[in-house]
Amino acid sequence: MKIAIAPDSFKESLSAPEAAEAISAGVKDACGEAETVIVPLADGGEGTVEAVVTATGGRLATTAVPDPLGRPVEAAYGLLEDGAAIIEMAAASGLDLLSRDERNPMLTSTRGTGALIRSALDEGVASIIVGVGGSATVDCGIGMAAELGVEFFDSSGKAIANPGGAELGTVAGISTDHLDRRVERTQFTVASDVTNPLVGPDGAARVYAPQKGADGDMTAHLEWAVEHFAEVLRRELGLDVTTLPGGGAAGGLAAGLVAFAGARIRSGIETVIEAVDLESKLEGCDLAITGEGKADDQSAFGKTPAGVGALAKRYAVPVVVLAGKLAEGYRELYRHGITAAFSISDGPMETDEAFRETPRLLRQTAESVVRLHMNGVE
Repeated sequence: MKIAIAPDSFKESLSAPEAAEAISAGVKDACGEAETVIVPLADGGEGTVEAVVTATGGRLATTAVPDPLGRPVEAAYGLLEDGAAIIEMAAASGLDLLSRDERNPMLTSTRGTGALIRSALDEGVASIIVGVGGSATVDCGIGMAAELGVEFFDSSGKAIANPGGAELGTVAGISTDHLDRRVERTQFTVASDVTNPLVGPDGAARVYAPQKGADGDMTAHLEWAVEHFAEVLRRELGLDVTTLPGGGAAGGLAAGLVAFAGARIRSGIETVIEAVDLESKLEGCDLAITGEGKADDQSAFGKTPAGVGALAKRYAVPVVVLAGKLAEGYRELYRHGITAAFSISDGPMETDEAFRETPRLLRQTAESVVRLHMNGVE
């Protein structure tokens, strides 16, 4: 029996590779002769680099970059054997790098993400995947672009130093004359699990600024500033990114990568599935097991279980989802190639205890699933 094990992380409990190992142990408890194919996954957010590097045998590179407030921080990214790099913008420009009192998208910047990209370019990569979950910024990527040589000017023609959220509304001119020319020779992909546009009621500021620490006045100002900057982009570079699906991801960083690096925006899970070559690894499998911390009405839309289910369905491989919690709407997964979904909880417990017990719970539930599967195919 051959089983593919392709979970996402169980947030606050296990990384995707750790979750995969726990599931694999449960499979072996049920059938010691089973062949397991371990393919940890992510959807472009936290854990994407670790999952892809683990699944592909790549390596991590570490470099010093500015954090969202400009302080030095060590950030890692992945280098893959096919000549690609994979970056999590959150490693340099993420909300988790700030205390709650420091969260303010007027003050934060994506400069560190630009520094990560430059470091990857120094490695001679041919393509770069940028996962854009968990950002602390609403600067439309101008901090990132400035680190790569793009110049921004105010209405008096003065260069804007260290552009970020507060400076977005002051941009009146843009020059790409000094953009790092390696950017033009590199293929960029934005991996995102959201489709929000840059502007409008579902845009970068209105939806995401409050999550990054903005109050009502800040959100209103940033909404205006994003619209203003989009107009400047249209006038200066001839690019309209206002309604681009996914352009609002990471406070508009996705739109900025399209504008300044020629990136394409793709579903995060589809991008990761392709990077780890899950399709070939499903070949000959009798069963696939995936999972995430909570399965709910969002799991069917751009999340790991739905991605695995859709691919496995093409090859008639049954897929089981293991989740810390099955919440309202999880049954929608059954329309996306998922055969069955199970909560791993074995009784009432406090949240902290559940997090601690996740490895054991995953292992024992995986064992039960495989025993049931074996009985069904005998």
